[in-house]
Amino acid sequence: MSNLKFTRRALVAAAAATLSLGTPVLAGGHQVVDSIHFLIPGGAGGGWDGTARGTGEALTKSGLVGSASYENMSGGGGGKAIGYLIENADSQHGTMMVNSTPIVIRSLTGVFPHNFRDLTLVSGTIGDYAALVVGKDSPLNSMADLIAAYDANPGDTAIGGGSVPGGMDHLVAAMVMEAAGKDALGVKYVAYDAGGKAMAALLSGEIKALSTGFSEAVALAQAGEVKILGVTSDARVDAFADAPTMKEQGIDTNFVNWRGFFAAPGLPADTLAAYQDAIAKMYDTPEWEAVRARNGWVNIHNPGDDFKSFLEAQEKVIGDLMRKLGFL
Repeated sequence: MSNLKFTRRALVAAAAATLSLGTPVLAGGHQVVDSIHFLIPGGAGGGWDGTARGTGEALTKSGLVGSASYENMSGGGGGKAIGYLIENADSQHGTMMVNSTPIVIRSLTGVFPHNFRDLTLVSGTIGDYAALVVGKDSPLNSMADLIAAYDANPGDTAIGGGSVPGGMDHLVAAMVMEAAGKDALGVKYVAYDAGGKAMAALLSGEIKALSTGFSEAVALAQAGEVKILGVTSDARVDAFADAPTMKEQGIDTNFVNWRGFFAAPGLPADTLAAYQDAIAKMYDTPEWEAVRARNGWVNIHNPGDDFKSFLEAQEKVIGDLMRKLGFL
């Protein structure tokens, strides 16, 4: 009988270990979380993908997290992954989903029925400026060139992005053009479901310019694939100081897209605390600084209730702006 009890206890312990994704590690060392599965609501090559993989890289290389895995689930402007996380909440306690400003924009426009209040808010993590880029062989070399091309033939000067119409990439393009004195609603915007697809369209000539995150623009520029026409920061960013700001080109606009992490509704409090602890400690590691600097990100740490307050404030600001621009 005692042997049966031992066997059953061993089985229970083994099962618990198997199901311990995302739970705190009690062993020695500074590891905080056993493993994290990152859910990415878009395809490979986009900003969400880079943020999840970069964060996972820093967490695992620093030893704060034992291991990380990644799953791309594109569709519905990010709504497919959000719905999946909500519908399968009980089995997703080991998962963190990356998201950003579009979760606010797309809930406002009704792209999907959910909003950030339907999820567990883990932490805002970084900010990323936006940029407009053109292909390396494009005759356009500045925002003045892009504006001149638009003035000459608005219909032939399409700007693409990896978000739905009325989404963040569209909103940024409209903000920039409006700040340049043009009709924001007259901008021809072509939407793609992922940043990689939008990039392919730029290189094929299907679109004249691409609205994207600055970190993605830097990676593409360093690979020799694009030229950065302008970035929506107040001053040039050290990660790629050759990129001119919109403001220095006479276009008075500033925009930063936050990126952060969410978990399934009903996430146990101890698991949430472990995730937040790992992210908080990550900022002080050289592994994170290497990832952050490489991508040109800005640290924006908003855990828990601070994240909620930040999102509620942004929801109001973006809602007002979208109504002004005619998107709502």
